[in-house]
Amino acid sequence: MADIRQLILLLDRRTPLLWMRRNQGLAGIGCALRLEFSGPTRMTDAAAAWKQVVALATVTDPLARAGSGLLAFGAFAFDETSAETSVLIVPEIIVGRQDGHCWVTRIWETGQSAPENPLTLHPLGDEYRIALLPGTLPPEDFRTAVSSGVSRIQSQRVNKVVLARDLVGRVPAESDLRRAITKLALGYPDCWTYAVDGLIGSSPETLIRADHGSVNARVLAGTISRGADAEEDREAALTLATSSKDGDEHEFAVQSVLKSLRPHTSALATSEIPFTLKLPNLWHLATDLEGTLSDGSTSLDLIAALHPTAAVAGTPTDEALALIRELEPFDRGRYAGPVGWVGADGDGEWAIALRCAQVVPAGGITAYAGCGIVLDSDPDRELAETKMKFRPIVEAFG
Repeated sequence: MADIRQLILLLDRRTPLLWMRRNQGLAGIGCALRLEFSGPTRMTDAAAAWKQVVALATVTDPLARAGSGLLAFGAFAFDETSAETSVLIVPEIIVGRQDGHCWVTRIWETGQSAPENPLTLHPLGDEYRIALLPGTLPPEDFRTAVSSGVSRIQSQRVNKVVLARDLVGRVPAESDLRRAITKLALGYPDCWTYAVDGLIGSSPETLIRADHGSVNARVLAGTISRGADAEEDREAALTLATSSKDGDEHEFAVQSVLKSLRPHTSALATSEIPFTLKLPNLWHLATDLEGTLSDGSTSLDLIAALHPTAAVAGTPTDEALALIRELEPFDRGRYAGPVGWVGADGDGEWAIALRCAQVVPAGGITAYAGCGIVLDSDPDRELAETKMKFRPIVEAFG
């Protein structure tokens, strides 16, 4: 596998499974097992079910490295009340690529023969372009929702709330979803490009990575558009770094992750001040966290403990979630929920499903983008921020 293009050409054109960053990652082909979950215990139920699957499996994994052997791709609904199911999908074939090395894992039902599916590169299907239009929460209504959120913060009901809006469209029948995935992976190489059960996107935010007892996460909150030239770009980064509004929003997010991880770690370190993270279309305030697991938690246990962070919900969590349900007239589905993979040993990598869209089998597509609302948030500025955040998906399908 020379590069990401070849890895993507292995995927099914309508049901791709992919986890990729910086030309490295995992591609899944076929479905050996699908598990579905819902409700408030969806992640802990998934953790328990996965332990059962692993206990019953016979695994031969001579590489014993992250991403080799038995694993499942997963995507979880943001809200416990969501009508969207949360899933773990075990492919029949997994192709991995890391540090110049490639491997193939084949998975089959006990008592059956190993699948003989050949690894075949399938050319991309015909080009298509679609327009994504305002959905259930159009721009003017989003401004109103932001104003309402600020009013609730002024009344001290919440400190921060994350509000999103939606865009909708339809992809042509039998269109090749790998085209959009390719654009995302090549356009945003430093993000996690993912495709799980119709959820497609490129997320800059690592929710958690667990690997042989170590854990790390990247918290993003606070955003500004890139400048038109080098000088404007430097000014934009400086403006973001010194913004009290964005600094407050970011601190809420960092503290929520620290609070969730402390019970599971013996050591947890983070930088004293956030750094500015440069993406193709915007700057983020970012903080990296590293720790050592102390209680044997799997990556599924950790996402259950972490979700939802203040970066995608707000703080205090329960009050912010209640306000989201009140002000957003749609089901977020898997937007802003955990997406990633888990291995047989419980290790795995999970991002927050941002810069994404959900494509249903009939062709309907819904994209989402949100902003953290704090005391001095401005509705026009927050609307402009959602337009920046929609750009990866709009360009991938447009």
